[in-house]
Amino acid sequence: MLPVMKNRQLLSFHVFPVQQHDLRCKPARFKLCIALLLLLSTTALPVSAQLLARISVKAGARQCVNVPVSTIMKDVVIAIQDSLQFFEIQQGRRTPVPLQVSGGYLYWIMDGKTAPGKIRTYELSKGSPVPAIARMQAKDSAGALVLEEGKQHLLQYNYNIVEPPAGVDTVYRRSGFIHPLWAPDGQVITNIHPEGHWHHVGIWNPWTHTSFKGKETDFWNLHKKEGTVRFKGFISRTQGPVWCGFQALHDHIAFSGKQETVAINEEWDVKAFNSDGNTSRIWDIDNTMSCADTAGITFLQYRYGGGFGLRTTAEWKAANSKVLTSEGKTRKDADSTRARWIKITGRTDKGEAGILVMSHPSNYDYPQPVRVWPENNERGEIMMNFSPTKMKPWQLKYGQTYRLCYRVIVFTNDLSKEEAEEAWEAYAKPPQVTVSWSAGL
Repeated sequence: MLPVMKNRQLLSFHVFPVQQHDLRCKPARFKLCIALLLLLSTTALPVSAQLLARISVKAGARQCVNVPVSTIMKDVVIAIQDSLQFFEIQQGRRTPVPLQVSGGYLYWIMDGKTAPGKIRTYELSKGSPVPAIARMQAKDSAGALVLEEGKQHLLQYNYNIVEPPAGVDTVYRRSGFIHPLWAPDGQVITNIHPEGHWHHVGIWNPWTHTSFKGKETDFWNLHKKEGTVRFKGFISRTQGPVWCGFQALHDHIAFSGKQETVAINEEWDVKAFNSDGNTSRIWDIDNTMSCADTAGITFLQYRYGGGFGLRTTAEWKAANSKVLTSEGKTRKDADSTRARWIKITGRTDKGEAGILVMSHPSNYDYPQPVRVWPENNERGEIMMNFSPTKMKPWQLKYGQTYRLCYRVIVFTNDLSKEEAEEAWEAYAKPPQVTVSWSAGL
């Protein structure tokens, strides 16, 4: 059983008894009492509460919508995390805001629409602990970890070996990838082991042409039997009121006959954030790599591979899907162009849904080139890949770490280009957070 974070706090207030005859004979007084109670619930700071910090968050140059926000915490505050209260201050009113402390950071959602340049103010206090609801959960399910919001599935990370379809070569057995990925309306928008491309597995990190110990090694095209990727273990699994997720280790293993050598140590850090029932969901995937062997490794220049790989549902074909990149490219001309983000939508009899994948400016060879299958490829189905080495090679040296970061928004219906730009801006240039700690902390 995963631990439930207990961080959401509510203001306490005194309730004065209302006599029964008051309710029966004086409805105006009763309404006044109710109004006062509601006002106190959002404005009164309990006598026992101790103000720890005031936090201001300034939006960037574009409007942002339901954006995750975080700030580093002081050790003395982390030590009392089970008694933290968090409020947004609006026109003198205090509104409780769900918070979560993890890894030395305080997380919350700046909910709703925030206008460009607007400053929103919060207060962090110490008070009587109130149990929180861990709306964002990470649940084990038959060799997989399923991230959920309430009762709705978000994504499934497969840490056990997943077998290929019956009759297909067992060389395509794999672990350490995401599938299914669900849209908010419950549609599955990823695909694994499609016919003719048994090595495609939902969302994965497909390093293909590499040079390891003087030998070309392919960790993706498994039929070549040059290498594979395997789940190694979990660093953490987290759930709470604001986000759920996991940190997992992968081994990229090179084959030489019957000998296996770990070439790359990889860490996936995945966080799915509370959408509060909205029609779009946000989650981040940060991938940290290091060389497992002193020989190092070079990712060779090739037309696709590495970064962020996506195979969408087989129901999305050329006639009922569309692609748009940050540079205005479509499926007809997006391949081999650079993009800050790429959006894919598809319509079936279940409705319209889609996925927006955003590349962080810190990524190698940003803005990264993309691989997008042309409309006449593979029955019109879609394979997309942010490919850091599409234009040039990337040498990884032993003793150093390398990171690739992406944010994903999964949605129903569609997002406009302006909405996609707003989402990318909030990710690449997040709202500015300023913390004023109370004296003595």
